[in-house]
Amino acid sequence: MNELYEKCLQQEKELVFESVTQEDMIRLGWTLYENNKKFAGPLAILIKINEKTVFSCYPDGTGAFHELWLERKANMVYMREMCTLRAFLELERNGEELKKDWILDAANYAACGGGFPLRLKNGCVVGAICVSGLPHLQDHQAVTEGIRLFLEKEDKFITAV
Repeated sequence: MNELYEKCLQQEKELVFESVTQEDMIRLGWTLYENNKKFAGPLAILIKINEKTVFSCYPDGTGAFHELWLERKANMVYMREMCTLRAFLELERNGEELKKDWILDAANYAACGGGFPLRLKNGCVVGAICVSGLPHLQDHQAVTEGIRLFLEKEDKFITAV
């Protein structure tokens, strides 16, 4: 578990943006969509900037159920400013509970893989990038792979300071 936790921390340091525009996030959304085709099932996608939806996609096989998961993951990203898999691992590692210890209602927050912070180089979290449709570790893999592909393709790969 510590290895996975450290991997999440490293990904959060690496997968950052110099700046973002809504156009960037639309291109990121399509990168996620294309990359997600290699996974075993369809993945719903949600990208928000300042809590405003700038990209959402619900391929065949996804629907309202996934929309709820995406919103809950985005809420967790905004609340904790970390990827949702790391939130899951923190709860598990510390023997804590979402409602009791973090005072967050599971109806509105999800601590499981698939949500990732849209973080600027200066450290500010300005959005959430989320996928839903696979087991949560695969959701995490899908979202981080897609972000990495986008940053490499757009030649925007930087390291946070």
